[in-house]
Amino acid sequence: MILTINQKDQKTAETIRSVFQASYAIEAKLLKATDFPPLKRRLEEFIESRNAFYGYYMEDTLAGVVEVKAEESNTHIQSLVVHPNFFRNGIGSALVQFVLENYPTNTFTVETGLANEPAKDLYYGFHFRKVREYDTTHGIRKIAFLLRRG
Repeated sequence: MILTINQKDQKTAETIRSVFQASYAIEAKLLKATDFPPLKRRLEEFIESRNAFYGYYMEDTLAGVVEVKAEESNTHIQSLVVHPNFFRNGIGSALVQFVLENYPTNTFTVETGLANEPAKDLYYGFHFRKVREYDTTHGIRKIAFLLRRG
């Protein structure tokens, strides 16, 4: 079940952050990153975020989170994480589908690490197309995707 999450609540933000930490630790290993900024995201950054957060719950456990930055003409998937205990259960797909069905823009964007094959496969599966690759200041090669509809 996917629900809106109130990240402004401290306990909720702590739960969100714990899922982010678990998931991004795996991504950092996939990317062979020694300095991975998503792992440094402070609790206050979740609480103060103006983005929308949605959680995928398995019974009472937060198994995945998608963070969405909605603009007038574009919806950006800022973050999509699944707790490693719930990998390979279709949670990432359900969260992407949720965003596509609930945001009325004609364009959607998302980025991930170039070496993150599971994430790339997820976005290609929804017909996102690669628009560019680039290097971050932290030495991570990234890939940016775009989906246009309509």
